[in-house]
Amino acid sequence: MQLVRQTDEKAAERQRRQHRQPRHPGGRTRAVAAVLVIAALGSACAAGSEDRGGAGRTGDGGGGGGGPVESASGEPGRAGPGAGAEAAKKAEAGKKADAAAAVKAQALRAVAAKKWKLAKTPLAAPAPPAVKPKIATRKGFEVTGGASLPPVFTNVPTKEKVVFLTIDDGAEKDPELLRMMDELKIPYSAFLSDYVINDNYAYFKKMQARGVSLHNHTLTHPYLPGLSYEQQKREICGQQDKIKKQYGKRPELFRPPYGNYNAGTLRAAKSCGVKAVPLWSSEAFPDHMEWREWDRDLHPGDIVLTHFRGKEDWKGSMPDMIRHVMKKITDKGYAVAKLEDYV
Repeated sequence: MQLVRQTDEKAAERQRRQHRQPRHPGGRTRAVAAVLVIAALGSACAAGSEDRGGAGRTGDGGGGGGGPVESASGEPGRAGPGAGAEAAKKAEAGKKADAAAAVKAQALRAVAAKKWKLAKTPLAAPAPPAVKPKIATRKGFEVTGGASLPPVFTNVPTKEKVVFLTIDDGAEKDPELLRMMDELKIPYSAFLSDYVINDNYAYFKKMQARGVSLHNHTLTHPYLPGLSYEQQKREICGQQDKIKKQYGKRPELFRPPYGNYNAGTLRAAKSCGVKAVPLWSSEAFPDHMEWREWDRDLHPGDIVLTHFRGKEDWKGSMPDMIRHVMKKITDKGYAVAKLEDYV
């Protein structure tokens, strides 16, 4: 111990010499540097320890300034090491459950198809698009000043093999149609005229309760271009009010009778909340199809028209018409999707 012990006087003299003489690299300098590095590392480790256990943690998924992280066990602190794996496991289980539900739904549809004597089980539609496609007026269907008016179209832009079934007027109120479409889970949209539905609003209320959207087809089904602007507005906006009163919602879709319209028609429709004017690319009957396209065929996104009619008006019932049109659609590899999911 005597070899390293120093008197206070000698220690003071040595300290004075160090202050007077310049420092040079050497063993003593390297030793001091090593001590400083070790101290710095110790401080960093201590800080890291505080970060892992305290607020403001930004590493390991803690979130910037988000406070203590809740662990997998529900206690504040670090997230459990299996949190990511658990989330992936739940997601995979959800996908399997959805797939199983789809298989079950299609099996039930096959049973319903047999019951209702369809030639084939209708195909299941794909999931609706996350973002609805942009709808524009079909070329050749424009009117003067139409850029700011509701678009008029016969086809919805999509690459999916889906078509859309729409039914007009409302004269025939066949309860078998409601049961058939509900059991087959075939979506469709109704475009209603008040003069033929006002004797039985309840029928279409049942339809609405089954998920069918009810839209505007005027009060009395006139040839609109032959009317003044005010008369057209009365026909269209009057039906908007009727549907709102009876069914709780003012429609955003409107179909002019016979597919005829002019600029005044679209201005009147826009004035009372109409956003789009879907027409059609083909029409279904119980015994045949009529086509508007030159190739007489279906295309992705086509709108199919039919009517609420019975045996007094055509060769068959509403279920007969559904059997015929669904055979055509299914034979060509198409599914029926819900128009409102795309427009």
